[in-house]
Amino acid sequence: MTMSSTTDSVTVLTGMYAAEAEYLAAGGPGEASFDLLAPFFAPDVELHQAEALPYGGTWRGYNGMTRFFLMMGEVWESFDMVEQEFLATGETAVVLTQVRARARATGRELNFPILQAITVKDGRITEVRPFYWDTRAIADACAVPTPTE
Repeated sequence: MTMSSTTDSVTVLTGMYAAEAEYLAAGGPGEASFDLLAPFFAPDVELHQAEALPYGGTWRGYNGMTRFFLMMGEVWESFDMVEQEFLATGETAVVLTQVRARARATGRELNFPILQAITVKDGRITEVRPFYWDTRAIADACAVPTPTE
């Protein structure tokens, strides 16, 4: 029996999100090994984050993803995916995630949605494009307060 691309993408994404939860439970960036997540990503994966975010830019390959997760760990004290809805599946999947997070620098807590367009080819994630409703609110919550004179 051959799985359809829809089944493949859902299987890959649910597996990746479970591995990400395991990765974070094991200490996350700097503590746990990216090897927990690597099987779900193509070696040349690209993650495109909005430039306005503290971890903005394009992250490529396993090394880039490892550096991205390290930077996320520096920015966020917690980053919980509270609820996820798969809006479309196939080679390009669309996932709506409700996030509850606490910024490390300010201690501010935020609740916000992220819509991700994720490309899955040959059973691995090749590209991730997250879209945030309000990048300024996220950047402001994460900004290190400047001392006043």
